[in-house]
Amino acid sequence: MLTSSPFNPISPQARAIEHLFNVTLVVMAAIFVLVLGLVLYVWFRFRRRPGEGNQEPPYQDFGRPRLEIIWTVVPTLIVIGLFILTIQTIRVADPWVPQDTEPDLTVIGHQWWWEIRYPKLGIVTANEIHIPVDQKLLLRLESADVIHSFWVPELGRKLDMTPGHPTQMWIQADTAGTYRGECSEFCGVEHAWMHFLLVVQPPAEYTAWVQRQLLASTAPSAPDAQRGAKLFQGLTCVSCHAINGTVARARVGPDLTHVASRQMIGAGVLTNTPAHVARWLENPQTVKPGCYMPNLRLTTSEVQALTAYLETLK
Repeated sequence: MLTSSPFNPISPQARAIEHLFNVTLVVMAAIFVLVLGLVLYVWFRFRRRPGEGNQEPPYQDFGRPRLEIIWTVVPTLIVIGLFILTIQTIRVADPWVPQDTEPDLTVIGHQWWWEIRYPKLGIVTANEIHIPVDQKLLLRLESADVIHSFWVPELGRKLDMTPGHPTQMWIQADTAGTYRGECSEFCGVEHAWMHFLLVVQPPAEYTAWVQRQLLASTAPSAPDAQRGAKLFQGLTCVSCHAINGTVARARVGPDLTHVASRQMIGAGVLTNTPAHVARWLENPQTVKPGCYMPNLRLTTSEVQALTAYLETLK
């Protein structure tokens, strides 16, 4: 089940942030109730009653050192307490990264999709991050063009991705499932359709996914798919996309080696079904206006052949 909610923390970082939020909310609510109660009491107690006419203002009480100390010390202690809790939260949510630590994953934001690399495994994919449950991983964030912002609500933190200035953060998820992430910094016309999936898997499932990703594509056997493979290599597709095991090596657009195994296309604009793949190939600009994949003006038979080929890339 796909979820996306900051009120469903699945990581130590997110729980620390939620705890700070809840404590701050309770303290602020208590202060609000106290102040509102005092205002209402004073308003009712010293209101002008019918028939009283003009009267002198209420007596102004001066020189109460004990009261003045109380209303100075108590707020100071509250601020100090919240400050200490904030420092503790920062230490959990943004722990120190040892110098020269190699990242487990690198996520690169593009207009308008996500490139995901696993440098230790040699895997490159797009718009779908797979991680094992209960494992702390170092994530490196980069941008290929403009400022993006990486955010999975259940993980807690969001971090900007500025061109030329890579950043790092630790991620960890202790509950298996599929969670939606997104770019939380306006980055252009299709910012609204710049989603990705975080798939948290038990160790055995994650290992199986890694093994499948390491496999190169094989030549299709069905006639339509064979024709689609030739079209892919003969058209401008190879100028933008990579498919391991073929002549396609470009890194302009998403890596398509295992595109048929992903849950969505177009960074979330469509679910990954043969009908939607065909719709995308017919004219991406009608599906995601402003994206950098042009309308190749393919014929119906070419769309069918390319769809058949892409469906073999699992």
